[in-house]
Amino acid sequence: MKKFLFLTVLLLSLTMFLAACGGDDSEGDTSSDTGNTESENEGASEGEDAPKFLSMLTGGTSGTYYPLGGEMASIISDETGIQTDAISSNASADNVISLQEGEAELAFVQTDVVANAIEGINSFDGNPVDNVLAIGSLYPETIQIVTTANSGITSVEDLEGKTVSVGAPGSGTYVNAEQILSVHGLSMDDIDAQNLDFGESTGGIQDGNIDAAFITSGTPTGAVEGLSATTEVGIVPIAQDKIDELVEQYPYYATDKITAGTYGLEEDVTTVAVLAMLAVTDSLSEDVVYNITKSIFENTGTITHAKGEFITSESALDGIGIDLHPGAEKYFTEAGIIE
Repeated sequence: MKKFLFLTVLLLSLTMFLAACGGDDSEGDTSSDTGNTESENEGASEGEDAPKFLSMLTGGTSGTYYPLGGEMASIISDETGIQTDAISSNASADNVISLQEGEAELAFVQTDVVANAIEGINSFDGNPVDNVLAIGSLYPETIQIVTTANSGITSVEDLEGKTVSVGAPGSGTYVNAEQILSVHGLSMDDIDAQNLDFGESTGGIQDGNIDAAFITSGTPTGAVEGLSATTEVGIVPIAQDKIDELVEQYPYYATDKITAGTYGLEEDVTTVAVLAMLAVTDSLSEDVVYNITKSIFENTGTITHAKGEFITSESALDGIGIDLHPGAEKYFTEAGIIE
């Protein structure tokens, strides 16, 4: 009997031992499943490098950058799922500095200004920028020297001794004004320079506090249109020989004209233009910038702003003097723009 009980206990002990071993195998499988889940989650996390929010710096609310930027920000938000906000700013030069300092991810800039930034010249003398890349150029930005039809100012040389707005501090307009004055034998010291934004400039002309204003913006510009509603506007032409001299010194300029009918003008006015472009920090990934670029250039038909018709993938590389972001390069390669 004792022998039977001993065998029974031994058999039960062996059964419990085997069950315990089976339990260990089961936990091992569960651990393996957990490990696979963690690995899958880690992979998903690595793929989710897109930020939830993006800031797009534009310009003053009375210029072209701000309303156009608002539409483009909405397109990016809708197409990529990344909430993108258009923010008013002092425009090109300040926008580049904000990108440099990580205060925003996207910005409207002039092609000439961002080229100066990369080279560390003019407004960026001694402070070259090395973290800003291009998405693409957008449309021509016309340099408009705005005055009134009865001001007596009919040439750039006539600005000497006058009170002239040369753009908001840190703006590309200031650099344009400086360069255009220079080829006409003038400097900022030869005028009473005022650092005003577009709205303040046209308001000053209307009130008689300033005589003229440099405005670098796509035409028609809202602030100038507003002025033309109450005042007969005059645009100071730039002579062709001075345009040739300007282009020779600064190849990013091109001859442009403001057509008759704009702002109530009776005749075309010859002037120059640079290009507006969208720049981005190199901190955004290739995939994110690819999707941003694709969303913009494949949805230009939804842009209601007048400048929307100029924004095409075919012209997006015109006038760009800096490197493309790899994400933008990938898009333009797939689109057949880059071979």
